[in-house]
Amino acid sequence: MAASTHVSHDTHSTTAGGAWSTRRIATTALFCALAFVLTFVEIPIFPPAPWLMYDPSGIVAFVAALAFGPSTGAIVVILPWVLKTLFTFNVWGHVMAIVAGVALCVPAALIARRMGGARGLAVGMVAGAAIALAACIVGNIVVTPLYTAVSTADVIAMIVPILLPFNALKIVINCVVTALIQKPVTQVVSR
Repeated sequence: MAASTHVSHDTHSTTAGGAWSTRRIATTALFCALAFVLTFVEIPIFPPAPWLMYDPSGIVAFVAALAFGPSTGAIVVILPWVLKTLFTFNVWGHVMAIVAGVALCVPAALIARRMGGARGLAVGMVAGAAIALAACIVGNIVVTPLYTAVSTADVIAMIVPILLPFNALKIVINCVVTALIQKPVTQVVSR
């Protein structure tokens, strides 16, 4: 008997190379649905600023990015927040969530895929965390004064005592949980 190789016989591909099969589209839709539900789970994780809430939707997008690539991760970040805007009308807050999520998972997935292995994942997460943290700070400086009564000077004054620790904590939670669950989840969805 000849050695077997895995060949996809998916006749429902959306691209010539079969990169987006119906199964991948369905899996991405499931990731988006789960992320959407999790955008409504708001947890206060930083007592000095109880108005800043953490939601675990970023973990779902991060796992999707590592399992299927950065473009899928970006889709799983963006679509749930766009959809949530129809229900909560918090456009600026959702823009901030999209910027933070894409800034974390896209660079991390690109680096993890290029380098491979645990080292690639670690380097990717550190790079993504640094980019996301910078994006969160700059985003707050630019966006927060647009939809709140807080001035740019007040936002800048909040960087060290509030914005840096809150966003760092949020990013660490996303990275740690993703590192713990991404391999088993990837194995399940890749079958």
